[in-house]
Amino acid sequence: MRRVVAVMAVVLAAAGCGDAPVVAGPETTATSAETYPVPPQTVRPDEKPLKVPTTSDGDTAFTLVGLTSEMPTLIGSHAEFHAKGQFVRLRMSVINNGRSSVSFAARRHVLIDDHEVEHQVDAQAMTIKRQPETIDLGANVRLEYDVYYDLPDDAKPLALRVYGGPTLTDLQDESGTEIRLAQP
Repeated sequence: MRRVVAVMAVVLAAAGCGDAPVVAGPETTATSAETYPVPPQTVRPDEKPLKVPTTSDGDTAFTLVGLTSEMPTLIGSHAEFHAKGQFVRLRMSVINNGRSSVSFAARRHVLIDDHEVEHQVDAQAMTIKRQPETIDLGANVRLEYDVYYDLPDDAKPLALRVYGGPTLTDLQDESGTEIRLAQP
C-alpha cells in the first residue's frame, strides 16, 4: 500500500512539472484571469503608443492604443490629401461586450483639443484611408482601426468622446464617454 501511495505521489508531482498548461477544474480556481495571446504590434513611424485605461460606453469597451499628430498629408491607394491644418490619427480597439450585436458608428467620435474645441472625424481622410463607417459589431467582437481628424496647426489633441452604440438605457446613443489622451 505504501508503494502505491509513493508511486501516485511521484506521478502527480511529475504531472505538475511538465510544459502542459494547467487547467482549472471545478474543484480548483484560477488565481488570475486568463488572457488571449494577442501578438504585440510594432508602433508605426511617428506614432506614440498610448497607455490609457480601457473605457466603456454601454456594452462597448474602447482602448486607445496609438496617437499620431502633425501629419500634413495622407496618401491612400488612389489619392493624396492635404490637411487644412494637421491630421491627427488615433488607433483604437473596440470590443462589444454585450450579448447581441450593436450598430456601431465608427466615424461618430469627437476629438477635443487643448482649446476645448470639438472636432468631427474627417470623412474624406477616413475614406482615403479606407476606414470603416457603420458596422454591425457582433457580440464579443473586437475591431481595431484608425480615426482621422483635421486640427488647426496650433491645436493639441486632449480627449476623445466615444459612442458605443445604442443601449437599453440610451436607445439613440446620445450620451458618449470622454477619454483623456494623457493621464494628468
